[in-house]
Amino acid sequence: MSTFESFNLPKSLQKAVDELGLTTPTPIQEKSFSVIMSGRDMMGIAQTGTGKTFAYLLPILKQWKFVATDTPRIVILVPTRELVVQIAGEVEKLTQYLSVRTLGVYGGVNINTQKKAVYQGIDVLVGTPGRIMDLALDNVIRFDSLQKLVIDEFDEILNLGFRTQVTSILTMLKNKRQNILFSATMTDDVDEMLEEYFDFPVEVSLAASGTPLEKIVQLGYKAPNFLTKVNLIIELLQDAAYERVLLFVNNKKTADLVSDKLEEIFPEQFGTIHSNKSQNYRLQTMQTFQNGEIRGIVTTDVMARGLDISNITHVINVEFPEVPEQYIHRIGRTGRADKSGIAISFIAPNEEEIMIGAEILMEKEITFIPMPTNVTVAVRLLEFEKDRKKMKVILKTNKLEGGASFHEKAKKNSKVNLGGPSKTKKKTGTSVNRNILKTRVAKRKKK
Repeated sequence: MSTFESFNLPKSLQKAVDELGLTTPTPIQEKSFSVIMSGRDMMGIAQTGTGKTFAYLLPILKQWKFVATDTPRIVILVPTRELVVQIAGEVEKLTQYLSVRTLGVYGGVNINTQKKAVYQGIDVLVGTPGRIMDLALDNVIRFDSLQKLVIDEFDEILNLGFRTQVTSILTMLKNKRQNILFSATMTDDVDEMLEEYFDFPVEVSLAASGTPLEKIVQLGYKAPNFLTKVNLIIELLQDAAYERVLLFVNNKKTADLVSDKLEEIFPEQFGTIHSNKSQNYRLQTMQTFQNGEIRGIVTTDVMARGLDISNITHVINVEFPEVPEQYIHRIGRTGRADKSGIAISFIAPNEEEIMIGAEILMEKEITFIPMPTNVTVAVRLLEFEKDRKKMKVILKTNKLEGGASFHEKAKKNSKVNLGGPSKTKKKTGTSVNRNILKTRVAKRKKK
């Protein structure tokens, strides 16, 4: 088994690694190291929780030499404000014995404060695409000295709608540089970006997209509606074994609904994070959770990618994510750093098909267990559930009324893509025939 000493890091960098208690590199760190050291463009495909941040930081910092410039030599693009803070913090830990100036920038805070920080000089800039583009357009950030561009969680950057900002930034970069990209999944959009802006990138792949995380036990409960799910949450959380919990929902409204109920039953034990919460509140809530001062956080998918909060015992999908791959990112918050974890999903009837899509993607089924006998099964539907039901009826009616052109289109689209391959052979994932889904749905209903 190799150690970080096999990377032959400079003493100042090795000392920082030792003080972090790190001894053995992860597979993605081992595979990426020599590629990044070679100076070639690189595309890394690896799931969340595999050590991607240090996979690019260690080889980059090994090559670090002092240069008299105040403009960034390394730029790291990430999708969210939380990731900016986290990765800038990791850079600072690794460079505590190096002369490196690090700055994190993101939207939602006063841009003038960040401009002043930029003017003081930067070596490593970590930021969201939107804020970096704003600062570049104002001519505050220049890329004259840029040597390496890292785009982390690239698929999520695109999912969040930052494509225009990323392409704008790439267009601004005139000088020759090394491009390093990490993504959990390979999609057409990612592939197009690589083809246009990268120079024959070396692909480093840890595992195919959708590979199950073996250290995570995946369980499920069938719940007919949202109020039943809330009753089930309250029942499960009575057990002290649920000591460090992430509860995922699909939007801000349901996050607040769950949070209000938990505050009523378990006062001051759970925090809430979604895009309507201020940046300071979100960071403070994460820190409080990391310190063990609260049991858990109710959140939307803003927490599903990249964030490194240690020792999460349970991930609960109160609502199943709308994209199969997002399920894998969510449950990847637990079962990290050689520890086991438990992922529990509450599945309403309208969520079964997308759940089966995730199972096919992982090539592994979620194990369903009976609802606890003392959980009240509610009858009442909340307004948003009624709206969903109405929409389903409308869609079904439209299908029945479709003419010849509709049937031709339906035949053409008889396969549903669940994150699967497209034209290029680099794609990972699975293209799933709808008949397979129907068969699985029927099988699940019999259980």
